[in-house]
Amino acid sequence: MAALVGDPPNIIIASRAGLTFNDFLVHLAPLSALLMLVLIALCHRMFRTALRYDEDRAADVMELEEREAIHDPVLLAQGLVVLTLVIAGFVLHPVLHYEPSIVALLGAGLLVGLSTARTGDVLGGVEWPTLAFFGGLFIMIGGLIETGVIGQVSQALAGAIGDNEFAGSMLMLGTSAVLSGVIDNIPYLATMAPITSELVTTMDGSGDHVLWWALAIGADLGGNATAIGASANVVVLGIAERNRTPISFWQFTKYGLVVTAVTVTISAAYIWLRHFATA
Repeated sequence: MAALVGDPPNIIIASRAGLTFNDFLVHLAPLSALLMLVLIALCHRMFRTALRYDEDRAADVMELEEREAIHDPVLLAQGLVVLTLVIAGFVLHPVLHYEPSIVALLGAGLLVGLSTARTGDVLGGVEWPTLAFFGGLFIMIGGLIETGVIGQVSQALAGAIGDNEFAGSMLMLGTSAVLSGVIDNIPYLATMAPITSELVTTMDGSGDHVLWWALAIGADLGGNATAIGASANVVVLGIAERNRTPISFWQFTKYGLVVTAVTVTISAAYIWLRHFATA
């Protein structure tokens, strides 16, 4: 949640609202740091019976040699240099005026050019089905915009919210948290981004309007509620399964709902303190 490139929903919001990498760091990084501390405390509470010292496992860990995991030190150094340049490009967006997507593609091209990796192998590792899914998804959303569906939903929400930005932001936060856990936060964000854009325009708001941050926070944190709420959750469950430590949907949800409820509640207080308490 802390960075523009931290989660796909943030990228969708940034492209629609015109937000920069630095905007996310300023508005959401402090909250993310706070919520990380809260998460550690929750984990200590929820998994207290499992968090105990195991002498045999500790000995196995101490026997590991971290350098054995690095098969290509030269490529590692090249990757770190390019990664540093890419992050610098993100931060310097107000000066360079390059979109994050362009910076990322330039970094990828530079690393391919510097390294000995073959272009075919690199392209073979790209998640083409995922990109095709996003392409089809955005075509569908574009169709909803052109047919006026998005506009009608936006007008209905604007009529319900009126000029009460606090109620609107709390509604956006809560709704986003719930729906992102049910239908995955990426398609939800793809649908809500144009609607939020219309709402912000109706309220005469700027690109960093509170509704955008409420949407980002709700979608990012709501994705933690269930195993299908975010793509990262699905990846982790797959890794756990391959390592013979399967996590069931309901086992994940049992803990995910607690974490989501607590973090969203704290985030609601954060939004109020930052955007409304001093107004």
